[in-house]
Amino acid sequence: MADPMPEIKSLALSVAAWPARLLFPPVCAGCRRQVTQPGALCGACWPKLRFLEKPWCEVMGTPFSHDFGTGFLSAEAIANPPPFARARAAVAYTGIARRMVQGLKFHDRTDLAPWMAHWMLRAGAELVADAEVVVPVPLHWRRFFWRKFNQSAELGRTVASLSAVPFAPTAVRRIRRTRQQIGLGQREREDNVRAAFVVPPEAEIDVRGRRVLVIDDVYTTGATVSAVTRALRKGGASAVDVLTFARVLPGDFRPDEADTI
Repeated sequence: MADPMPEIKSLALSVAAWPARLLFPPVCAGCRRQVTQPGALCGACWPKLRFLEKPWCEVMGTPFSHDFGTGFLSAEAIANPPPFARARAAVAYTGIARRMVQGLKFHDRTDLAPWMAHWMLRAGAELVADAEVVVPVPLHWRRFFWRKFNQSAELGRTVASLSAVPFAPTAVRRIRRTRQQIGLGQREREDNVRAAFVVPPEAEIDVRGRRVLVIDDVYTTGATVSAVTRALRKGGASAVDVLTFARVLPGDFRPDEADTI
């Protein structure tokens, strides 16, 4: 006879959650309409989320309109090869995805992180399979003190937990308080984060000789994750891949837009 305890525990947890559901009913991550589960999207918002799918550039992860065959690279990857090996993102940074990122980052919607991380795992399956350690893009301690959490670490924690890959949230340290990247052009972004990150000596054991998966919320121009990658390679990482929730696609970046992250 099957053990009834798992079902009893599951029922007990569901009953315990009823008061919270009544007081704080779950709402759509995009428009705040009431939904059945926390972090879910309503029927109106779901079709507006653009998932990034193959065919895509093997290095940058940017989607192609046609399948050009295995190993085909984008003009961006050829003209300006990144320091990391591969980058992938779950969705395009438009509409609903933009509101989700800004909700997590600026409005304390940490409840969204597990859902966003699940979609990241789908998009970055090949990167996760090769990863030996997960490292989030760090905040400067002053910004962390003000915000109380690091959105990249919230995403990275779930990615690491679900994939059973070690999580090293302090492997990279932001040693210089940089300006927020919002509103900066590509060259300004690169200058802003240059030499802003370092692998402290006590953390080298976490990355030396390992393939590192860097986690961030949005890939805009790649300036931040490139700076983190250089720090990791200097700290001994054998290779670095990048996985983000959203990606600003080439041609969509507008530094004069106030909400361009």
